Amino acid sequence: MIRCSSFAMDLLACRGLLYTVFILHFVFLCQLLLLQPLVSALDGKPGNAAELLERVSQSVKVKRYSEALNDLNAAIEADPTFSEAYYHRASVLRQICRYEESENSYKKFLELKPRDSVAEKELSQLNQAKSALDTALTLFESSDFAKSLEYVEKVVLVFSPACSKAKILRVKLLLASKDYSGAIAEAGFILKEDEDNLDALLLRGRAYYYLADHDVAQRHYQKGLRLDPEHGELKKAYFGLKNLLKKTKSAEDNEKKGRLRVAVEDFKAALAMDPNHLAHNVHLHLGLCKLLVKLGRGKDALSSCNEALSIDEELLEALVQRGEAKLLTEDWEGAVEDLKSAAQKSPQDMNIRETYMRAEKALKMSKRKDWYKILGVSKTSSISEIKRAYKKLALQWHPDKNVENREEAEEKFREIAAAYEVLGDEEKRTKYDRGEDIEEMGMGGGGGGGFNPFHGGGGQQYTFTFEGGFPGGGGGFPGGFDFQF
Repeated sequence: MIRCSSFAMDLLACRGLLYTVFILHFVFLCQLLLLQPLVSALDGKPGNAAELLERVSQSVKVKRYSEALNDLNAAIEADPTFSEAYYHRASVLRQICRYEESENSYKKFLELKPRDSVAEKELSQLNQAKSALDTALTLFESSDFAKSLEYVEKVVLVFSPACSKAKILRVKLLLASKDYSGAIAEAGFILKEDEDNLDALLLRGRAYYYLADHDVAQRHYQKGLRLDPEHGELKKAYFGLKNLLKKTKSAEDNEKKGRLRVAVEDFKAALAMDPNHLAHNVHLHLGLCKLLVKLGRGKDALSSCNEALSIDEELLEALVQRGEAKLLTEDWEGAVEDLKSAAQKSPQDMNIRETYMRAEKALKMSKRKDWYKILGVSKTSSISEIKRAYKKLALQWHPDKNVENREEAEEKFREIAAAYEVLGDEEKRTKYDRGEDIEEMGMGGGGGGGFNPFHGGGGQQYTFTFEGGFPGGGGGFPGGFDFQF
């Protein structure tokens, strides 16, 4: 009996001492109860050992590896010569890829039971799995994802089917290979066994993110951050997604408000956040392309549409917008090709058909002679400006003033006269601007059967006389060419 002297210690210290003694007795009793079956096994009672190994086997079947190891460790502590406990511990440790500990247990078993063929074979498999895992990690770091995945699936997870490290590596490899559905499935299996596995939550969230299923991705990140608010990669993924969605919404809102140039910058900023997020970026590229078409920036729009189609070549709207962009850059044949393809893919869409017809008309017009260019005037020039330009060029290229290159001058003079015949007449000019054919007016392509300022189709003689005559002459040129307006 422990006697407490009120003179040696106070009542509080005495209570503490009694509490400590109680705890020690309780621990001793627990150890005695827990280890009794194991100690009995050492006393020649194999039934208890068999019960232990059966319990271990059941724990492994339901993937409670920690419980199995606790039982085996307790057995070995009770009897360091219990060979079967070493063997089963080695097997469990191999399955969960704790290779060094597993190897030590196999060696201890073989010390107790030398030349055991099963143990020697499993030790060899352990070394193969360990080497394969190291190789797989090296290949992953060097971006040889297919080969790395082969080592993981055909070696590591065959000999170590419960290796969490290998399972997480497989999910990373599937992500890197852009097999997002596969990554979601494999990470899901891990979470069924351990719903709080932060690596699996992060990787599964990333897989949903790259499929543009942002709501589900966000929920995975949030669950992980509730478990560990300071997890660096989860924080980066979560806030990166939030910022991307915020910038995308800003671009869309500015477009709706008509602030197109601001929206363009927002779309570009959103695209710069994650160039690898193709499932989302395809829509950003398309949105940017549409804006640039509206702004008349054909070359820039063409680049954005090409980016969208490189991600999804079946994206019909991107094909249509690229056709519009090609019209802006005057790539008439390219525009017709894109819009014809779009019209064939969606024959009921009248908007696409109208755009396609507009492109065909533009292509047809592009093949005609450009009378504005021939006269050196713009499409907005007034009649008086067109007339002045004609006078100047007619004087410059009159055959009688170009004796040495008369043939070339006659051809130029014909084109100038034909251009003025169309642009100098309001009705003809309007029809020309609308892309209507004016062949029947005698205004063909300027070739041999077209307009001739010297001889009409029915023998008509064209006479041109400038008021005031030419500089240095009377009312006309020698040689019979007079000009009249």
